[in-house]
Amino acid sequence: MLRYAITDRTLFPGDEAARQAALIAQATRLAVAGVDFIQLREKDLSAASLADLARRLLAVLRAHSPAPRLLISSRVDVAIATGADGVHLTSSPDALTPVQVRSLYAAAGLPEPLVSISCHTLDDVARAAAATHILFGPVFEKVVADKLVTAGTGLDLLRSASAAAAPIPVLALGGITPANAQDCLADGAAGIAAIRLFSSDSAAILPNSAIDLDRATPYA
Repeated sequence: MLRYAITDRTLFPGDEAARQAALIAQATRLAVAGVDFIQLREKDLSAASLADLARRLLAVLRAHSPAPRLLISSRVDVAIATGADGVHLTSSPDALTPVQVRSLYAAAGLPEPLVSISCHTLDDVARAAAATHILFGPVFEKVVADKLVTAGTGLDLLRSASAAAAPIPVLALGGITPANAQDCLADGAAGIAAIRLFSSDSAAILPNSAIDLDRATPYA
């Protein structure tokens, strides 16, 4: 099972320095746990601040073997400047394409990057044919204070997306919990992507070599 963690430093308490320190500590735990990918998704940071944080993350991740691969959300300029492993793109028609990202990496003399793309429909999946990974969702609905915030696309559509994308691996995104992760795998997903599921300090979520989905505390 592929495991793809997405960062969100606002989940941590304290000022900006404390939150970034907590994010670095989270990345260290994920590296020890053998998580496959980490997407740096701190969209409110300036390019300079994002690059500084990316370099600090890379130093931590690459101290482990095998190291989780770091992808920068949307900012191919930051990804290239820091030598990150790749870029995560949205399905927006205005977004760069995987081919363009690879061309920019090649022009910078860097190894071929990973390029993941968020997809929400089968049409999105069809347009993501050049991606290395597809994050599909939200698979499950999100409810906050008894109010529906996001409607889930459901497991049937995940199954269709996984079949349509093959051989590109599809990772289930949105409302993933220990209780439903296995259902996603059973319906064709190659793995899971999440923010909160990977943000806990609980040792149950991060045993020595893998995330134990049976013992982990569920997160929305």
